[in-house]
Order: sequence, then structure tokens, then C-alpha cells
Amino acid sequence: MLIPELPEYLTSLGGPEYKGLIISLFTVTALLSRPFSGKLADKVGRVPVIMFGSIVCFLCSLVYPILSTVTGFLLLRLLHGFSTGFTPTGTAAYLSDIIPAERRGEAMGLFGTAGSLGMASGPAIGGTLANQFGLSSVFYCSSAFGLISVLVLIGIKETLTQNHAFGIGLLKVKKADLFDSRVLAPCLVMVFLVYAYGTVLTLIPDFGEYVGIRNKGLLFTYMTVASLLIRLIGGKASDRWGRETVLRISAMFIIISIMIMAFSQTPLHLIVGMSLYGLAQGVTSPTLIAWATDLSDPQNKGRGVASLYIFMEFGIGFGAFTSGLIYGNDPSRLSLTFGICCMVAAVAFLYLLVRRYLPMTSS
Repeated sequence: MLIPELPEYLTSLGGPEYKGLIISLFTVTALLSRPFSGKLADKVGRVPVIMFGSIVCFLCSLVYPILSTVTGFLLLRLLHGFSTGFTPTGTAAYLSDIIPAERRGEAMGLFGTAGSLGMASGPAIGGTLANQFGLSSVFYCSSAFGLISVLVLIGIKETLTQNHAFGIGLLKVKKADLFDSRVLAPCLVMVFLVYAYGTVLTLIPDFGEYVGIRNKGLLFTYMTVASLLIRLIGGKASDRWGRETVLRISAMFIIISIMIMAFSQTPLHLIVGMSLYGLAQGVTSPTLIAWATDLSDPQNKGRGVASLYIFMEFGIGFGAFTSGLIYGNDPSRLSLTFGICCMVAAVAFLYLLVRRYLPMTSS
């Protein structure tokens, strides 16, 4: 709901040159909080970790309309990142507790479908609210949805059987808590594929305006509707044919879709590129989560999932920041910026091709 409107909001505050930080600052906090959220999910419980992220989302959205400075806005983006740093980690660990391994891809696809419903409707609703009632209404509506998510969690049964009471000592993160080496392969694929996602989140609002699309949120709606249509099929496919096989195909389609966007000159071209990208992402995301869960230590699934999300946040944040610098508010540089995304995604594709010839690899 917020993402398509934030670049224009930051410009109104006097900081158009900081557009690359809108996503990257958010992901910095999300990245740094992953080791803590993973450890707390394994020690305190899945539900409290999910709940904390939802509360952060509720509170931060309330504060945006109060801000009047670029510095304040950027600091709030840092704080808002805790929502993504905690909620998805706890949710993925929760699902891994209640879903049999042979249907894990399907379950993650269903989980992604639920998320895509929100991602599909959010930008369109946000764009409509901003155009009709002003940007403050978008922030308050976003906060209301955050509150609803908190209320939904009340009464959810905890799945962690041996949990500990929260204490400051649990915030002491050891080296072993930072990363699960078992999930290195999906982490490497993740970081190279989501670089483009950081670019899309940061620059598509400007790209949409450049080709003549007034409601910039609609582009994200096209992307997420496409993602919604494919997630269940993609999740089941990875259960049947293997995670790496499916990822090789989805990575190839990510490259093609970004290339289409890079050379878009009309609304139709950009819509086609965004829709195809949504299809590719709809397969990639649940498959990577399922693959990381497959490889994780059964006693520390929260840490394994958190490791994957650390690489995801780094890739998105680096993509957003770097692309913002390359773009430099110059529409003539959009093709170059998205072309670089294609090359980065190609690294993941080549790794997946080579990996199947390496000894002792597992899908």
C-alpha cells in the first residue's frame, strides 16, 4: 500500500535524491534483525515473533503523517524494517512445524498466495486513497491493517513445544546464530535474484510515470496478481520435480521479464514486463523458502529461514540502493539500470546450471 506512494512523498519533503534509501534502509534493519528473530522464534516461540513484527507495522504507519523532515522519514524507514525482520521469519518457521515435508512447497505456495492477495490489492487501494483523499489516508489505512493482523494473531496456538520465557540474554547472538551453513545454496540464489526486486520496488513508480501511468500502484497490482495466479502451481511443481529444476526455469523468466522492462517505452510494454516478472517471482519465492527449510537443522528451523531472509534483505537493499544511484532521477538511465539487473540475475541462473554437475548437491 505504501511503496508506490513513498517516492513522491519523499520528494515532497525535499529529498528526491534519497529515493534509493526508501527500500534499502528498510531492508538494513530487516537484515540486522534476522539473527535475533530466528533465535527468538526457536527459543521463545513462533507466534510472539510474528506478533512483534505486526505491532511495528501498526505503529510505524501511524507516525508517517506526523513527519515533516527527510531525516525523520529515513529514520522511520529504519524502524519500519523490524516488521519484515520478524514476521516472515516466525511465519515460515510456524508453517514448517505444521506442514509435512513432502507438501512443503505447496504450503509455501499457499502462504505466498495469501501474501500476494495483500500485495495485489494494497498498491491499488493506496493509489486510489492517495488520489482521492490525500497521502495521510494511505498511512492510516495501512496502520489499520497492521492492527487487524495483530488481532488475528490473538488466540493462535503456539507450535514450539519447548519454549523459554523472554530474557535479555536471548538477545545475545553468537556466531552460530548468525547463519546456518546448510542453507548456503538457496541463500546464494536468493541474493542474486532479488537484486532486481529491490530495483523494481524503488524505480517502478518513476518508470510508470515516465511511460504515462498515473496510478503507479496498478503496476504492482499487475505484478502481484500474476504472482498470485502461479504460486500454488509453482509450489507443487517444486515438490514434484525438485527445487533446483524449478528455480532454473523461474530464474530464466526473471531475466526475460526484466529485459522487457528495460526497453519499455509504452504502458503496455511495462505492464507485460511486470506481469511476467510477477509470474517468475511467484514461483521463485516459495521454492526458495521450501528449499531452505528442507536443508535446515530440524531443531533450528527459525535460524535456517532467517539465514535465507538475511540474504534476501541484503539483495533487495543493495539492489535498491545501487539502482537509485545509477538512475539518478534521469529517465534516460532506466534501461541501463534494469539491464544491470538482468546481468545480476544471470549469475544466479548460471550457478543453478553449474551446481547440478557438482558432487554432493541436493534439491
